[in-house]
Amino acid sequence: MPTYINLVRWTQQGIENVRESPNRLDAAKKLFQSAGGEMKQFYLVFGQYDMVVISEFPEDEAATKAGLILGSAGSVRTESCRAFTEDEYRKIIAALP
Repeated sequence: MPTYINLVRWTQQGIENVRESPNRLDAAKKLFQSAGGEMKQFYLVFGQYDMVVISEFPEDEAATKAGLILGSAGSVRTESCRAFTEDEYRKIIAALP
């Protein structure tokens, strides 16, 4: 399955209710599963972002749908990147003209 890197920031609403964030994380894991995906890794970080999530989804549409549902709840804003494994990278480079 394709891999995605999700860069996450709390909104004002999210940080005001930060004690509820473990429950929201559990709900996000269930949301990803319902979209056919999986949250592979979760990190609380400091700096420009508050959290980093590594996820897998069957295709971009499922990843996008999950991100929109997650963001519409109002506690976080996300930036998502499609990530390519080393094997995928080598295949892409090898196919260059």
